[in-house]
Amino acid sequence: MRRGVVALIAFAVLALLPSAQAGSSSRPAFGVQDDAWLMYGPGTLPERLATLDSLGTQVVRFTLRWDQVAPRRPASPRNPADPAYDWGQFDTVLRGLHAEGIPAVVTLYGSPTWANGGHPPNWLPTKGFADFAYAASKKFPWVHQWTVWNEPNGRTFAVPVSPGAYVRRLLNPAYASLHQANRANVVAGGVTSPRKTPSGMSPLQFMLGMKLAGARLDAYAHNPYPVSTQETPFRSACERCTVLTMASLPAIRADVTRYFGASKQLWLTEYGYQTNPPDRLLGVSYAKQAAYIGQAALRTWQQPGVTMLIQFLVRDEPSLGGWQSGLFTSGGTAKPSYHAFALPLAEVSRKGSRVSLWGQVRPGSGTRPYLLQRFVGGRWASLGATGHTDAGGTFVRTVTLPRGALVRIWSADAGYASPALTVA
Repeated sequence: MRRGVVALIAFAVLALLPSAQAGSSSRPAFGVQDDAWLMYGPGTLPERLATLDSLGTQVVRFTLRWDQVAPRRPASPRNPADPAYDWGQFDTVLRGLHAEGIPAVVTLYGSPTWANGGHPPNWLPTKGFADFAYAASKKFPWVHQWTVWNEPNGRTFAVPVSPGAYVRRLLNPAYASLHQANRANVVAGGVTSPRKTPSGMSPLQFMLGMKLAGARLDAYAHNPYPVSTQETPFRSACERCTVLTMASLPAIRADVTRYFGASKQLWLTEYGYQTNPPDRLLGVSYAKQAAYIGQAALRTWQQPGVTMLIQFLVRDEPSLGGWQSGLFTSGGTAKPSYHAFALPLAEVSRKGSRVSLWGQVRPGSGTRPYLLQRFVGGRWASLGATGHTDAGGTFVRTVTLPRGALVRIWSADAGYASPALTVA
């Protein structure tokens, strides 16, 4: 509690400075997940990796499908060279990310029929998972961040929905194997969805069940999606609901501390807003999606103990029944969120005409130059001199602006500007 108070005081002091070398106790990494785009998207894999580089992507979450790698039962399951293993395109992508210098957080998911009694991949296995985790770590020794399964609190990804079965069959065996394979490995459990489905459990109920089952983990992972188009990263559309979304991030952090201890990291492993167009029912406008990317980044940066936020997806899925939260449309056109991801900007506070702004320049490394610009007189004009980020690309800046003013970040190194932010 004292550490959180100190962090908040430090943040407030930074916000009062004209130009600050800003930082956070957690220094979260901001990344993306889009397995299909990475594996089979347009162009070549090096071209897709170059796109991630241009965005300043700091981490990529990627799913390693056990059922696809090992459709036949290996004779030596802890040996990644066993002939039954077919690492295929998974190997290609993970080696490509490694060569590009982009860390991966790998999700182990999908049980083969020989391990689950002949059922679909979402059925929890009764054997073999620990050996596969060990083999995966030996196959990819540069990968040090792992999550076990995805959204096991709902039947879409887990049958049965049981925190006890999840801990006994998946999490604890994988935790032991991954740490045995490489002492540098960090293992996250949970990976829960934000709300209870008709056939599932609430994330808080599932988290408590994991605690009672003796869960072993280094981090807790959660997917804090909004549950309404009216919800923002800072304001819930349903204050009395039991959902765990970005709007309730301090409560999620408190729950992780309560059940697993303050030393456990909190990873936000999937997050995004669908857009309208094309989704008229569940989507927000392009402008709102871009603004919420900046707000979510600020929310994450402010919260001690949160060390990761993953944007889902890079490119919209083509079917309306899929997911349309990409930085690109399904046709490949960049949305405003593309530049918002690379240059997130958000308003921290306003007192009279004094406005505190938080932002990042993600492309590049070390201290990065940037310009704050204001739209006035029909053109964009510099708002003060060139500023410089801290070594991680982050800044906090306090400037004089009236309500309704439009501001943006211009990065000469990136060659483009962020979407405009309207001062509230």
